[in-house]
Amino acid sequence: MKKYFLIAALILTATTFAQKKKATKPAATSSALAKSGNLSMELVKNNLYLFIANKPKKDTILLKTFTGATMPTDCKITPFTAKGTALNLINWTESSLTETKEKTENKVQIYSEVWNTATKTKPVSNIQGITNIKEIQWLDKGKNASQTVEKKRNEGYEFILTKEGDVKLKNKQGETTMIYNPSSNVYQNAKDLKKK
Repeated sequence: MKKYFLIAALILTATTFAQKKKATKPAATSSALAKSGNLSMELVKNNLYLFIANKPKKDTILLKTFTGATMPTDCKITPFTAKGTALNLINWTESSLTETKEKTENKVQIYSEVWNTATKTKPVSNIQGITNIKEIQWLDKGKNASQTVEKKRNEGYEFILTKEGDVKLKNKQGETTMIYNPSSNVYQNAKDLKKK
């Protein structure tokens, strides 16, 4: 009988040790909203930063501070070269929804900023606004009959980056081409450059 207890005790201790798992380190999670090379976009305490990982230190550029409920989405970093200078296009989107009984406005703002991370300067930036409006319009004074009307309101310019590193700003009225000037580190209107 003692043999059975001894065998049962050995089996119990063997299975107990066999079931213990090795402690594993949790996978490293990144809070980066977008990454490209040594650049990353991160939201830290309602501040949107562009981090530049230069050895041995890390540089930061504050892109925007958020005060309300709106937060950045669709963040993107696109490296490119314009007139021999390495630049980065930083994009993000912000959305807000305003609702009343008779009207709903869904506003989307698209931020496009070109940064020269070597000098920590911004040669050009743009904000494009698109608002989709859905509104109930009453057809009589007694509010017995209504129709739903949908409208779209555009503000600012659509931002387009070309293969050459030029910027095109488009709206209903037309298109403006901006060309990077490396000596002044800014984008200038192509028409102004041709006059010189």
